[in-house]
Amino acid sequence: MSFAMNLRALWRLQGFRRLAYVRLLSQGGDGMFQVGIFTAFFFDPTRATSAQDIAIAFAIMLTPFTLVGPFVGPLIDRWKRQRIILLGNLVRLVLAVSIVAALVTSAHLAVLYGLALLTLSVNRFLLAAMAAGIPQVVPRHELLIANSVLPTLGTVAAAIGAAIGGVVTFLAPSVSDATLALTALLCAGSAFGLSSWASTLLGRNALGPERTRESLDLVAHVRELISELRGGAVYLRARVTPLHALMVMAAQRLLYGMMFIAAILISRYVLGEEVRPERAVANFTVVLAFAAVGFGLAALVTPTLGARMQRQQWVVTCLLVGAAGQTLLAFSGELWALWGAAVIVSFAVQGGKIAVDTIVQRDTEDYVRGRAFTLYDMAYNVAFISSMAIGAVVLPDTGYSQAVMASLVGVYLIIAVIYARAPRDARELSPR
Repeated sequence: MSFAMNLRALWRLQGFRRLAYVRLLSQGGDGMFQVGIFTAFFFDPTRATSAQDIAIAFAIMLTPFTLVGPFVGPLIDRWKRQRIILLGNLVRLVLAVSIVAALVTSAHLAVLYGLALLTLSVNRFLLAAMAAGIPQVVPRHELLIANSVLPTLGTVAAAIGAAIGGVVTFLAPSVSDATLALTALLCAGSAFGLSSWASTLLGRNALGPERTRESLDLVAHVRELISELRGGAVYLRARVTPLHALMVMAAQRLLYGMMFIAAILISRYVLGEEVRPERAVANFTVVLAFAAVGFGLAALVTPTLGARMQRQQWVVTCLLVGAAGQTLLAFSGELWALWGAAVIVSFAVQGGKIAVDTIVQRDTEDYVRGRAFTLYDMAYNVAFISSMAIGAVVLPDTGYSQAVMASLVGVYLIIAVIYARAPRDARELSPR
């Protein structure tokens, strides 16, 4: 089936359709927010001038959530997921406005980092809640299609949001970086507010969880959350396939993160020469646009080719495709190679993610699914932070090292070989 046919089939489901509205608005705001943050943090010539600076910025924004993240999954299994999305987007609206105020008043950089950290943390919370809720609005036999279509719609929305910032950069190169950032952040806040409104179209119980629990006092609540998270990790390990899928996803994210930090630096140092900030933003926006094309192609291809093979085989195929895309950067550090790699590697990462999402959803029961996706997000963050740390050590300030790019190709191939030998069927557990 084509993407259009898959979308048309799913669009008949009211729950899916309304969840799609929420995700489109939410990720459209994400795209604008990312442009604002990147303009303010990573393309200002007074800060983030090297791989080390960029790595520190990402670590500050992601490490705390990695520590707090374990508490999110049990909450997704405990609280109404529709309410999480409703309130979470309202919180992001407030945070976006706060960042704008901080930029206008020239607040200390630590304040900006803290507000950005909170906004990104809530975003991961929302994405985990939406992913955990998909099986509640889509039949089991259509999960693979839903995991292709819905993230792709979100990615397209995010790309459109990011493109608005890029268009402003191209058409008004004399506009200050601060003005670009403020415009992007204000638009992002508007989208977050609309997403919160759209979530009211969903019923309180539409996204689950199927069973809720009584409230506890704070100490008992924290203790139970820790116990539940530990139980979720034990469950994934016992089932085998979800744990292996998460490990592969983390490995892919680490490799993708290496290319990501290289892309930021290459956009700033074209052919080794530093360019003006607005040109750097424009270069990186084009990279994001090519990456969005790769994500979209993954959604078009995965339901057709991915359905003809086992999920594990599709993940291995995507790893090999990722190696092929990374090979372009092993040959050249020019923008054309970066753009080509952005399309191909993004296709591979998104195609693998669709299959991993399906494996985790298929091989976990609803009562533990929220914790599974929180572990998913934790692995994502740890892998991304690790890629930043590694990039800070091995990449030059210009972002390009032929030896490093060639090494990444070899790592892709090694992971593909290892995962090809992993079990394909989940281990049966005793009835709960």
